Amino acid sequence: MKIVAATPPPSQPVSGLKLGIVRLGRAAGKTKYALLDERDICLVQQFAFEARVEIDRDGNGAAIYAWAYDITRGRTSGQYVHDLLWETHRGGIASGWKVIHINQVTVDNRLENLALVPEGARQVAPSHTPSRDQSLYWVAIQQLPADPVEEQYGDFVVTRYFNANGEVVEEEEDCYYECRYPPCTNIEKELREFSICGRCQEARYCGTYCQQKDWPVHKKLCREKRRPCLTERPPER
Repeated sequence: MKIVAATPPPSQPVSGLKLGIVRLGRAAGKTKYALLDERDICLVQQFAFEARVEIDRDGNGAAIYAWAYDITRGRTSGQYVHDLLWETHRGGIASGWKVIHINQVTVDNRLENLALVPEGARQVAPSHTPSRDQSLYWVAIQQLPADPVEEQYGDFVVTRYFNANGEVVEEEEDCYYECRYPPCTNIEKELREFSICGRCQEARYCGTYCQQKDWPVHKKLCREKRRPCLTERPPER
């Protein structure tokens, strides 16, 4: 668990704001974090947090959510963090209703970013939403240092891959990737939609802006992908 004093963007003039940033682990090709209100930081004493990838059944890609389960009860007690927080602070969630993320950042679980809507309601970002570079999530995640696990053990970090049915698979053939730049939450809507680093053939980005912003960190572990060595067969005798 990391706690940062996030500097709010101009559109959110809040002084002394403190947020909890929880490391969820790796999903969709990078290390993921979730944002919590300061009052919810104590949850890490009771719950274990992890990232969960959900595949859209209508073919609109995937989304990454924060998942938590009671340490004393095990994974069978798990639920989405946004549902957990809504139930804790606002009461139960009736059948036919769901909790959504107002700014569409599915790991930004500040209570003011959550809303209860009917199941069939379409999620539309409000017109006053600041640009992603000015969003509170973007600002907070940028204040984190580079992940030491990736920097020191990049070759040994295990990434879980999911197929179109949301099942864990061994290979990356059916994996939806999220943009590698830490604060960016853009995720592919189609397989192999994002561009890939030409050197390591692993890091994927939604555009050149994020790739350039991430280069100072990525270059420390970016290594040219090893290609199989082709040897000439000896002549037959």
